[in-house]
Amino acid sequence: MRRGIAASALVAALAVSLAACGSSGSGSDAKGDGGPVTITYWDTSNATNEAPTYQALVQKFEAANPNIKVNFVNVPFDQAQNKLQTAMGAKGAPDAFRSEVGWTSAFAKAGFLEPLDGTPALPDASAFQPSLVQQAKYEGKTYGAPLVTDTLGLLYNKDLFAKAGITKAPATWDELKADAALVKDKAGVDGFFMRAGDGYYAMPFLFGEGTDMVDAKGKKISINSPEATKAVETYKTMFTSPGTVKADTTTDSYAHMMDAFNTGKVAMIIQGPWEITNIYKGAAFSNKANLGIAPVPAGSTGKAGAPTGGHNVSVYAGSDAAHKAAAEKLAAFLTSAESQTTLALKNSTLPTRGDAYTAEVKANLGIAGYQAILGSAQPRPELPEYGSLFASIGTNLAKIVQGQADTKAGLDATAVDYAKLLPGFAK
Repeated sequence: MRRGIAASALVAALAVSLAACGSSGSGSDAKGDGGPVTITYWDTSNATNEAPTYQALVQKFEAANPNIKVNFVNVPFDQAQNKLQTAMGAKGAPDAFRSEVGWTSAFAKAGFLEPLDGTPALPDASAFQPSLVQQAKYEGKTYGAPLVTDTLGLLYNKDLFAKAGITKAPATWDELKADAALVKDKAGVDGFFMRAGDGYYAMPFLFGEGTDMVDAKGKKISINSPEATKAVETYKTMFTSPGTVKADTTTDSYAHMMDAFNTGKVAMIIQGPWEITNIYKGAAFSNKANLGIAPVPAGSTGKAGAPTGGHNVSVYAGSDAAHKAAAEKLAAFLTSAESQTTLALKNSTLPTRGDAYTAEVKANLGIAGYQAILGSAQPRPELPEYGSLFASIGTNLAKIVQGQADTKAGLDATAVDYAKLLPGFAK
């Protein structure tokens, strides 16, 4: 998951890009008599691998609803959160948009989102995985229709494992380090490449020690607790143990990790299903069966845990009644079983509802692999500020793995930042 850029850097760009998207708030094409209406939908999926499928679905929606036109706008994911917040706080907001699950409660708290309970956008909430509906809630109301879900898993190259004499995926971090060393020794390539300086990818280490960045229910900051300190100490060893790749904190580190894995230069990574399509294009995985998918390794508690991610379709509260009604119809269409099946088959993404896991969908080895490990995924707490917690921990993790700060000092600095963000939480 990548970070958004500062809102101040967007001021000039927004004046152009938002004007081009149109403003539903202006009511220029609103039709109170049920006539044609044009809504704007912001899609935040990958422009190359995923967006074409969403655009095709929108065209199908338009064909089925001739009185509704959709202005489809693809917004880069790493810019979308700031652009949305700026647009919804001023003018030019989209009527509906693809919202990362971590944004939903924060946007709802700000009053930007329309509750979807009892609306055409969410005709049957029971069709979705309960935890995913829960992630879309804020103060008892649902502000997003679950579109896709994901989690982190351990991806591995079966051929490289075979060369190293490894017969099963590691179940603990210690086993992973031992396997990484074996791969280096026997197969002559690196064993493990860990995403450095990114709090989201460090979450399995925290969960494996039975903790989180904060205790949302107890209103307590836990990022510098003994459990979290132990978790990050383990995380540090993923860059220094034999067979592991040295911490890469460059701006291209994500691309470096994926290129190494896709070309068979490294045997294991921690990654989500959003990369499956690209992985299958890699030289090492021309045979799709060569990709192994397993739960993230467990920590000292003996339990493995990974964050639950994904996206919802949300509706802007500032739109007029005609635009809201059309946007709700679009949300229902995109999250229907038929549309989710299409998304799974075309984009290799995980559906949020059981009736979309058709036999054809489950024949996709990547989807089947991730579906099998969803049980270790932990839903995010109902905390609007939760998504904002990743910035500070990411910054300080980068310092820790580069030796610019020791673990306790880096986590204490993060706790100070969290105290400012969450003044009601105990340290």
